[in-house]
Amino acid sequence: MLKDPEFKKAYDALEPEFALASALIGKRIQRGLTQADLARLIGTKQSAIARLESGTYNSSLKMLEKVAKALDAKLTVKIS
Repeated sequence: MLKDPEFKKAYDALEPEFALASALIGKRIQRGLTQADLARLIGTKQSAIARLESGTYNSSLKMLEKVAKALDAKLTVKIS
C-alpha cells in the first residue's frame, strides 16, 4: 500500500502523531505506570491517556507538558 502515492502521503502525514504516541507509551511503561496511574498523577481520566496514546488525538501543549512532568521527562517541540 505504501507504493500508492496518495496512501503514502496520508501515512507520512500521521508519522509525528504516532512517533509521539510511541514515545509516551514507552516512557510510561519504562516508569512502570499504567494509563490509570498516569491519569491520576496529572488529574485526568484513564480514557484521556488512552486517546493521547492512540496517536489520533490532537492534545494541547499544556496536556503534553503535564504528561512529560509526570513521567519525569522533558518535552521538546521542534519545527524544522
